[in-house]
Amino acid sequence: MSLLFSNYILGSPRGPLTLSNRIVVAPMCQYSAVNGEAQDWHLMHWANLLNSGAALFIIEATGVTPEGRITPACLGLWDDRTELALQDKLSRARKLAPTTPVFIQLAHAGRKASSATPWAGGQLIPLDQGGWETEAPSAIPQLEGERLPHELSKVELQDLIQAFVVAAQRADRVGVDGIELHGAHGYLLHQFLSPIANQRTDEYGGSFENRIRFPLELFKAVRAAYQGVLGIRISASDWIEGGWTPEETAAFATQLKPIGCDYVHISSGGISPKQKIAIGPGYQVPFAKIVKDQSGIPTMAVGLITDPHQAEAILEKGDADLIALARAFLYKPRWGWEAATAMGGIVASNERYWRCLPREAQAIFGDVKVGQR
Repeated sequence: MSLLFSNYILGSPRGPLTLSNRIVVAPMCQYSAVNGEAQDWHLMHWANLLNSGAALFIIEATGVTPEGRITPACLGLWDDRTELALQDKLSRARKLAPTTPVFIQLAHAGRKASSATPWAGGQLIPLDQGGWETEAPSAIPQLEGERLPHELSKVELQDLIQAFVVAAQRADRVGVDGIELHGAHGYLLHQFLSPIANQRTDEYGGSFENRIRFPLELFKAVRAAYQGVLGIRISASDWIEGGWTPEETAAFATQLKPIGCDYVHISSGGISPKQKIAIGPGYQVPFAKIVKDQSGIPTMAVGLITDPHQAEAILEKGDADLIALARAFLYKPRWGWEAATAMGGIVASNERYWRCLPREAQAIFGDVKVGQR
């Protein structure tokens, strides 16, 4: 049997969540919200990917405060209005697809907030053009020449923890099956972890133990408030000398495990434009292996994994427990179906699509006989 199409169980205080295969749709920003509210684009996008054959779909980075959004067009979950919009679009999308667990990624962009959308250049938006003051561990900008972010006080750190807690409670009411905290790609939690962005002189900066303090405090608070599956995405390497390392990631994950972390999602990069990333197929998988081997936490690998046989080999080697894909699903929204055909797996599907199946794929959906009048 294909490991890619074997069940996987994620534990949580609420109880086990069984995934029907090891394929995950990674969170992907759509920059299509209005004042934080989900729109019809999200309904279409979510329903499409819930029909992908993946066993788990993770909603994009969702700001826990308006100031925590990457762009003015990013999704949010900070008040009743944004909660109701998300609940409406998600519930409608789920009715249009096979039953599939859904997680949401809660995030704060820190010094990378107040940015333009990628197709508008992605740069920091001036205050007089709709931008806002950004927040960070230290008053160090992402890019040289940008306005300085506000250095967060200890009181403000506690306020941010509460914002994550409230957003997690809202997500629970919306009906998600799990929450992923965003600690990667140069956003706020990653900024605390990395010595490139965190140059504080108090108990939240300096040593490894100090730099992980705020992310651990935040994780503990969310865990206390939320009993479903709770994980975190981490950039395992800054790809820059003097930055955050895979070994530190493994040590951080080891400390997350006893406080209720159910999985880690291993990515990399994003803290500095000076990063030098050695991009290639599966280039982040070695990081996932280090973290999995040293922490023992269920581990998700992501990054230029595009072929079913490549995904199967990662699982066979024990380098990761789950395989996440992002842009591959945008290019091939039925990637899970193709993978099932290649690996002899079985996936759930909407009967409205059964007529599209080539003969060699019929077996993955059973004896499907659909005619047309």
